[in-house]
Amino acid sequence: MVLGIGVDLCDIGRMEKAVAREGFTARVFSKGEIEYAEAHGEAAAHYAAAFAAKEALAKAGGWGLGAMGLDSCEVVRTERGPRFEFSEAFKKRLEDEGIKKVFLSISHEAGMAVAMVVLEG
Repeated sequence: MVLGIGVDLCDIGRMEKAVAREGFTARVFSKGEIEYAEAHGEAAAHYAAAFAAKEALAKAGGWGLGAMGLDSCEVVRTERGPRFEFSEAFKKRLEDEGIKKVFLSISHEAGMAVAMVVLEG
């Protein structure tokens, strides 16, 4: 059963300006997300996609990004596509709310990054 759906758009140009600010990436992204973005062309697009993914997750769960916490999850890219890795505390929260699977899709094109999250119970 679908328990939540969330979608978010992030402007890549806006993210490019944000990541240029001192300390922004370290506050918002995990070490793995930073390494991935910086290792690929157009790093801001990858940062924007990861940020949109976290926002989409927060919307899908109805938690809000501040209450969920930026450090509760990390966007990991795999051969089969992107997925989340969760902190132990957030895994417990998902379990307590009956969420068994979290599906993530991300893309970026024409100056925008988009992410969609589906929560299944």
